[in-house]
Amino acid sequence: MSDLFPIFPTPILRAKQVLGGAQAASLSARLIAAAATPNKRSGELLHTQILSPKDDPELAAVALAITPHLEQFGALLFGERLRWRIKEIWGNVLQPGGRQSVHNHANSFISGVLYLTESDPSAQTVFIRSLGGHDYVFSNVNARTELGPFNADKWIAPAPEPGDLVLFPSYLLHEVPPNRGALRVTLPFNAIPHRLESWGYGVSFGTDEVL
Repeated sequence: MSDLFPIFPTPILRAKQVLGGAQAASLSARLIAAAATPNKRSGELLHTQILSPKDDPELAAVALAITPHLEQFGALLFGERLRWRIKEIWGNVLQPGGRQSVHNHANSFISGVLYLTESDPSAQTVFIRSLGGHDYVFSNVNARTELGPFNADKWIAPAPEPGDLVLFPSYLLHEVPPNRGALRVTLPFNAIPHRLESWGYGVSFGTDEVL
């Protein structure tokens, strides 16, 4: 007999229908009109400016719907139900042919994507195992290889529907491959807890709250 222990797994949370269809469509139309900044690596990917739920009732309602999921996910990461706030939130409008290159999010702990439109299968969010250091790398990938969670380099998130939410640790590398379908609109964001404490040593994270 043998036992397999999947120690130290990386969590990714998917919450279905955090927004209703009409709410997602309304917000999508706003972001399409507001997105004017081209991505540095893909001109077919447009960004809005950083948005503030404090000054926008529609975005405040969105942030309020996201927060319980942040608290749930944060409890998985830190073992305690902490008070979370969205640090920044913006819109991404991915046109046909556009892509999002491999990246992660600095200066935050939880990152998320709220999907406002359907995503073509070609443009589903892909999460990538850390690229490692500068040492020699050995790999065994060939026609006989059976890929699984312990040896795969990439994981494709489930196909989202409008209103779905995905949360992940901010350090996790991710990308969006070239979009071969219709316009894809998302609302990404970063979140931080109010405070972390380890046996009397505490760190607080700012007072300029977005939410």
